[in-house]
Amino acid sequence: MEREPCPQRIWSDVGGAFAMGCICGTLWHTFKGARNSPKGDRLVGSMMAVRSRAPLLGGAFAVWGGLFSAFDCSLNSVRHKEDIWNPIIAGALTGGVLSARGGWKASARSAVFGGIFLALIEGAAVVLQKYFEPQQPVYQQQSHTQSR
Repeated sequence: MEREPCPQRIWSDVGGAFAMGCICGTLWHTFKGARNSPKGDRLVGSMMAVRSRAPLLGGAFAVWGGLFSAFDCSLNSVRHKEDIWNPIIAGALTGGVLSARGGWKASARSAVFGGIFLALIEGAAVVLQKYFEPQQPVYQQQSHTQSR
């Protein structure tokens, strides 16, 4: 499957990540807000929690998606190839940059975790792609032996 060119890909990924974060945040904070509200105000409490917290989660997802796509596009441009290593390195760089305020130890730890996490995702994608890929029929050559 061919992806969009890089400058447009970054904006597309930021928007997709924001939408995914808002949807997941809506689901999560609906239940969390209802659980933490008093018995008569569960619906109002869940709606207040969704209204105040879901966009924040969407924004956090958008920042992660934007940084990841920017690093991925930069690696494509620098390395002149699009292979499995670009998203793994981009995940490590994204994890490191997002936790840079915590110091170099936290940044290194998050970079390693981001690289491992993206390696697991890329490995699963390769396995699923191989599994669901239509297989070519194998033609066996039949030997025609003549009976004497």
